[in-house]
Amino acid sequence: MSNVIDNTAAGRFELTEQGETAIAAYVREGDAIVFTHTQVPPALEGQGVGSRLIAGALAQVRDAGLKVVPACSFVAGYVQRHPEAADLA
Repeated sequence: MSNVIDNTAAGRFELTEQGETAIAAYVREGDAIVFTHTQVPPALEGQGVGSRLIAGALAQVRDAGLKVVPACSFVAGYVQRHPEAADLA
């Protein structure tokens, strides 16, 4: 998960694999990160890249002491499937 980068200037977390970059866009609102969109390049689909991206992003959110607002359906589904992330929502 340490490969996930918080690109604050672009407002997104990034994970680059095989020369392609998956992103999880967000907006910071007070003490929360609102995830608005997740995008995985077609070449990386079906390889768990999106889940690794969100796991790494949520770890950084937790470390920063922030909460998560999963406006993105992918992030919402991830949080539902992973009870260890429930405390962030």
